[in-house]
Amino acid sequence: MTRVHAFGDDALGDLDAVGLVDRIQRREVSVPEVVEAAILRVEKVDPQLNAVAYEAFDRARAEAADPRGGFFAGVPTFVKDNVDVAGMPTRQGNDAYDAPPARRDGDFARMFLATGLVPLGKTQLSEFGFSPSAEHPRLGAVRTPWNPDHSAGASSAGSAALVAAGAVPLAHANDGGGSIRIPAAVNGLVGLKPTRERLAQDKLMRDMPVRIINDGVVTRSVRDTAAFLRESEKVYRALHLPPIGDITRPGKRRLRVALVTEGVGVGVAPEVHDLTLKTARLLEELGHTVEPVPVPVDDQFKDDFLLYWSLLAFGLVRGGRRANGPTWDPARLDNLTLGLARHAGRNLHRVPGAILRLRRSAKVSAAFFGQYDVILSPTLATETPRVGHLDPTRDYEDVIGRILEWAAFTPLQNATGDPAISLPLATTAAGLPQGMHFTAPAGREARLLELAYELEEAHPWARIQD
Repeated sequence: MTRVHAFGDDALGDLDAVGLVDRIQRREVSVPEVVEAAILRVEKVDPQLNAVAYEAFDRARAEAADPRGGFFAGVPTFVKDNVDVAGMPTRQGNDAYDAPPARRDGDFARMFLATGLVPLGKTQLSEFGFSPSAEHPRLGAVRTPWNPDHSAGASSAGSAALVAAGAVPLAHANDGGGSIRIPAAVNGLVGLKPTRERLAQDKLMRDMPVRIINDGVVTRSVRDTAAFLRESEKVYRALHLPPIGDITRPGKRRLRVALVTEGVGVGVAPEVHDLTLKTARLLEELGHTVEPVPVPVDDQFKDDFLLYWSLLAFGLVRGGRRANGPTWDPARLDNLTLGLARHAGRNLHRVPGAILRLRRSAKVSAAFFGQYDVILSPTLATETPRVGHLDPTRDYEDVIGRILEWAAFTPLQNATGDPAISLPLATTAAGLPQGMHFTAPAGREARLLELAYELEEAHPWARIQD
């Protein structure tokens, strides 16, 4: 197995974002040095990873000469190519239309960049983010640096691949069915999907009938994720949610943990099952109480979520020319997008019921968390597939079946709105990262971060450069 990374003895070293901030503030390195080192690292690894959708290196160099303020001032990053950043096109992981540069930052990018981060460009995703594996018939597949024969995961794949390979310490990701947590799991990273409405979001995502999409970051350390949420909260505060605050250490309270080892409507691979039980034993050794329970929703949830997901594709396909202009060519969309749109079109009469049940799932979750503090499950039901297994040019019925078998744990929290985090606590026999997934009640990101700190300290995760 050949790993791809760019860690070395330059201005970035092997530091996370918080460590890099400290080094910049001590004037051990300058912001221009840090940004130039990141650009060189991207150029080294991207030919093998295919993670970059749009380069903005000259802009980053100009910003490095006079960085904006904020805790992360001067820290290089990337933005996923499905949110607007002024001066950069938003291509949504496809080539079905010509995307002009955005006129202004979207609401999320405005908040994200206000923390001081310096964008080097935008990262590749699956077409419109529909597939949990970013593989495109013309734009190519995004590959994990742990083994480029394998997928880098869901639609935040480009961001995750670059962070895992050491090109940047953190990068933007968003999650409508697992797309922060899945690529974090695949690439050995920390990936926290915040509570619904926790962070600023672009209008398109705010206007959804069920607001399943949440923005965040993928990082190599718990403290980077915690620091990002702390700094974001200074820029944008969701007043109806309890504040997260500055979480810097493990919590003292011992938790009631519900252990779920079966996905919604599917089982898990034996190795993944065993690795999840190993994580449960670690929790017990740390003094937490772990109780096996069935998944808290029935099989209808899978059908409802698929239909709602398909409805998004239906709207994009039907409204593509109106939204994207005369260059729109649906013939250049992949089979997965078109198949999802057909599925919705054939089942429009079922949509109101599906939306109603998805909205009700928040109440089901709240009742469940009356008994438990946290849920533990695997992030994914099987080991990371090889590139081609989820090829979106396959027959729709074939590829959607494979998707549902793999991504069986993450969509639930998009419906309920609960926060969830994938931690790189396990490694398969083949040497690939296998994420472990923790869910808390709405508004309780602090609980997840405290637990994550404890687990990171008790069981430091594998590093790609070792």
